[in-house]
Amino acid sequence: MQIEWNILCPLEQETISLMERAASQCLESESVAVPCLVTVCLCDDDNIKHINQRFREIDQSTDVLSFPTVSYPPGKTAGQCERILKQEYDDESGACFLGDLFISVPHIKKQAEEYGHSVNREACYLLVHGICHLLGYDHIKPDDKEIMRKMEEKILAKVSTDLRITESNDDLSLLKYAAEAMKNSYSPYSHFPVGAALLTSSGKVYTGCNVENASFGLSNCAERTAVFKAISEGEKKFDTIAIAAKAKAWPCGACRQVLNEFAPHIRVLISWDDNIEEKNLQELLPDSFGPANLI
Repeated sequence: MQIEWNILCPLEQETISLMERAASQCLESESVAVPCLVTVCLCDDDNIKHINQRFREIDQSTDVLSFPTVSYPPGKTAGQCERILKQEYDDESGACFLGDLFISVPHIKKQAEEYGHSVNREACYLLVHGICHLLGYDHIKPDDKEIMRKMEEKILAKVSTDLRITESNDDLSLLKYAAEAMKNSYSPYSHFPVGAALLTSSGKVYTGCNVENASFGLSNCAERTAVFKAISEGEKKFDTIAIAAKAKAWPCGACRQVLNEFAPHIRVLISWDDNIEEKNLQELLPDSFGPANLI
């Protein structure tokens, strides 16, 4: 996804980079194969209030405004309309122009504080929300709103390794990430998919699923997949791990030992159906053997 930025109200470069990653994930999640372009204006409340009044006759500021250029058939979105998208092809940019977005930076910061999460996360959410509108999604009717929300969650889950979720006790969000990761499970032998979401002390989330192998001993659990991903990115301090499965399943002995290596007091959440349970790793691995025993 190409973005032409018009930055009237600045954000940190880290936030801009994460927003660009989220924008590209929008196309991937929607299965859009053609290159696309959007313009994004980061502005203040006065700017967006003026635009809101001019084009929607609403005399107040808001968080994000979307102005699509593509008209999709009823019930269709961009992934089903490649021919229509190509009608918006721009020779100069070499991409199909989807439309314009205006995002209020003060609203990003205010809503991040209100909802108890980071500016990065709120900025990415508002961008994804706006791009989903440009891709043909809407939320006027309850059914359409549910479909759009699921797409937004799918996109944000896939960029969650780069988003800081600093909610003090947002266990449900972490469990949702685990449930999303479970969908990627490769478990043709056990037929028991598992997903995990690991919250680091720095606030990042790393997800993993179980990956089985015809040589059973080479299989890897979801918990260790998430841990190894985090370590490979330089993270070694962990606060909480959430696990989602089809039935009640605490981490196996190997996973408990790996978690104990880095976070002997980590919170462990498990979920199945509509059930959630929590334990501390010390409860799951009492009298454990760890790095301190080798000193």
